Amino acid sequence: MNSSFVVGIDVGGQTSKIGVVDARGTVLAQTVIRTDTYSEVEPFIAELAAAVSKLIKDSGTEGKVRGVGVGAPNGNYYTGTIEAAPNLTWGRSKVEFAKLLTEAIGLPVVLTNDANAAAVGEMTYGAAKGMKNFIMITLGTGVGSGIVINGEVVYGHDGFAGELGHVAAVRNNGRTCGCGKTGCLETYASATGVARTAREWLELTDEPSVLRGLDTIASKDVYEAAKDGDKLALKIFEFTGKILGRSFADFIAFSSPEAIVLFGGLARAKEFLTEPIEEAMNANVLPLWRGKVKIVYSQLKESDAAILGASALAWEL
Repeated sequence: MNSSFVVGIDVGGQTSKIGVVDARGTVLAQTVIRTDTYSEVEPFIAELAAAVSKLIKDSGTEGKVRGVGVGAPNGNYYTGTIEAAPNLTWGRSKVEFAKLLTEAIGLPVVLTNDANAAAVGEMTYGAAKGMKNFIMITLGTGVGSGIVINGEVVYGHDGFAGELGHVAAVRNNGRTCGCGKTGCLETYASATGVARTAREWLELTDEPSVLRGLDTIASKDVYEAAKDGDKLALKIFEFTGKILGRSFADFIAFSSPEAIVLFGGLARAKEFLTEPIEEAMNANVLPLWRGKVKIVYSQLKESDAAILGASALAWEL
């Protein structure tokens, strides 16, 4: 069998993206299904399997697919399970996801968390191609991370290594995180964290801002305001960048990466984040690494990136 294609699946809290990918990283066909309309995993797997089968048929790759790679919150590479994923309506207990999907579609399935999948995708097709040591940081609804050392993703003894979004960014009086801790990086430097900063600062200050006229505030609103020169929005991104930079200085100390690669919706604000990140990172890192570690942004096409990241895992099958 000519196994020259793979399937990538990115499981998100609201939707799941599915795509058929060739060896050059071209997404030949893709589709999206809802994730959040199911309270049990079995009917979700049935719809997912049907969507995968249809996509393979429609793309003309029947009999030529090597396997399926899945990126999912709290996905475990070793066991193929999704465990205690608070953003998945059917994933709050332990789910034998890879096993169930393999049984449903008759193809081998490999699974890891979404940030590790993004790291593999970036190393295979994107900004980290040729790099052996880097840290992938995904800035989305939460903050995820994938750590690559000597060309290998670090999974740890239990498959859950690399939860850098839950390292304490603020030690005293930090924000409460969904994980139960306080002060986690995710509560400040995610899309939801930026929106949270905006709401807090609007309450604490009288500073004029276009954000004051909004009923609800999302990170996209803060970004649009910053692009229009809104001073409060610009300060919010400076604050966010500094928190990221200080955290990155700590991360550098344990793996000495060549680069930190940023990916996700919030990374679109790179024109406002890069300078404060680099300044805070180099001000707080051990002099040994000062000026050595690059901040780079994902080179994968945004609409394809999650699928490519997941699909890259399947070439190992």
